[in-house]
Amino acid sequence: MPAGAAIKTEARGTASPLPAPRHVAIIMDGNGRWAQSHGLPRFEGHRRGAEAVRRTVAAAQELGIEALTLYSFSSENWSRPQKEIGELMGLLKRFIRSDLQELHAKNVRLRIIGEGHPTDSEVQRLLDEAQALTRDNTGVLLTVAFNYGSRNEIVRAAQELARQVAAGLLKPEDITPERFGETLDTAGLPPLDLMIRTSGEQRLSNFLLWQAAYAELVFLPVYWPDFDRSWLERALAEFGGRDRRFGGVAPGES
Repeated sequence: MPAGAAIKTEARGTASPLPAPRHVAIIMDGNGRWAQSHGLPRFEGHRRGAEAVRRTVAAAQELGIEALTLYSFSSENWSRPQKEIGELMGLLKRFIRSDLQELHAKNVRLRIIGEGHPTDSEVQRLLDEAQALTRDNTGVLLTVAFNYGSRNEIVRAAQELARQVAAGLLKPEDITPERFGETLDTAGLPPLDLMIRTSGEQRLSNFLLWQAAYAELVFLPVYWPDFDRSWLERALAEFGGRDRRFGGVAPGES
């Protein structure tokens, strides 16, 4: 399905084509609980979660999604046990080393948002190399939120705009929602259409708070390691059945 194509939905007894979301974000939740439910160590849940990432990127490309943003590691995740953090960083390194060439061959463009890695220079180097290699690709834009927290992102954007005002480069009245959005980590991405969270939890967990202002939210009762194309299609069908009014009035309403 080409980018900007339509999806069909049977919601509310209709079968009408509706615009597919350009930008989908996913909170990949439930690796640990998946492992626990299978009697396996938490690391195995994270490893299976990496396999779900591969499936999802491929499905997004096939379904014509223009931009896919994944919440891989939050700024709050540093509070986890050091052993688990080390395993996650090792898994990230292996994922980049083993999958980067395949992503590049499939025309995927990789982008990293967040504050980078505060201590592991090898992780940062691999992330930088991955972005440089895929910079000119024109397929799905895969954005990975790493060491990311939305409130921190908003504060950093406000600080940058304050510095520009102090330097005389901007007037306070020049700071519009559009200008503010251009200062966020996600500048240049399409507006966020759909936010998916797996595992059945129903919260945003400090992810893309500004960007999700008018996004549709879909919460799925599946742990991330079991996520696949069928679950993505289920979320897209749910999206297709929504009335997106952006604060306005739907046609025909008074």
